[in-house]
Amino acid sequence: MTDDAAPPPYTLIRDLPPTSRPRERLRDFGPTALSEAELLAILLRVGSTRESALSQAERLLARFGSLRGFAQASFAEMCNEKGLGEAKTAQIKAAIELGVRVARSTTDERIIVHGADDIAKMLAPEMSLLDQEQVRIVLLDTRSRVIESRIAYVGSVHTTPVRIAELLGHAIRARATSFVLVHNHPSGDPRPSAADIQMTAQVREAAKLMDIELHDHVVIGGGRYASMCALGLGGFPRT
Repeated sequence: MTDDAAPPPYTLIRDLPPTSRPRERLRDFGPTALSEAELLAILLRVGSTRESALSQAERLLARFGSLRGFAQASFAEMCNEKGLGEAKTAQIKAAIELGVRVARSTTDERIIVHGADDIAKMLAPEMSLLDQEQVRIVLLDTRSRVIESRIAYVGSVHTTPVRIAELLGHAIRARATSFVLVHNHPSGDPRPSAADIQMTAQVREAAKLMDIELHDHVVIGGGRYASMCALGLGGFPRT
């Protein structure tokens, strides 16, 4: 006669009281009441023979340093983590992308850009997660409504020369009367660099010659942003 199997070295989620189970807590109190680990545990659904889904979620967040670090991990990096295969990784990546799209989605009314805060709300959720620099151009009409947002360059402005004629070409083809430059700092520090400031001044002057206004250059990093217009940098007048 054999002994019963030894209990797992962790507490199973099903053994927790209902008020402590992530799915039941989400149902009863809403997603904002849950911790990042609890939300991730719901996506993981089940753990392994060695750890519960909640323990696994806590380990993954600690491994990557933060939720942002985890979201920035590549598909291959996630798959290499114990307990994560392609199926779970795909679920997590899909959930992250849905969150990004919800954050940048709008109603049928086109976004009106009053200042850098509107640009940050539109692009910071996505661009804060990028592991490589991108330069984007947000094209505006006469009423400062967004016509479109385009990726103009991929790569650091420190190493990649930004072709001003190509940037302005986007504005001319869209018949935009003004635009905003946006780029990200993967380091998480949104402070404009000397190269950022120099490039902005050059673009601003060239745009004036084409009777197109550069409203601002917004630098995004770590969920924060810096407005060169507000800082009086890159040829913008100090206020």
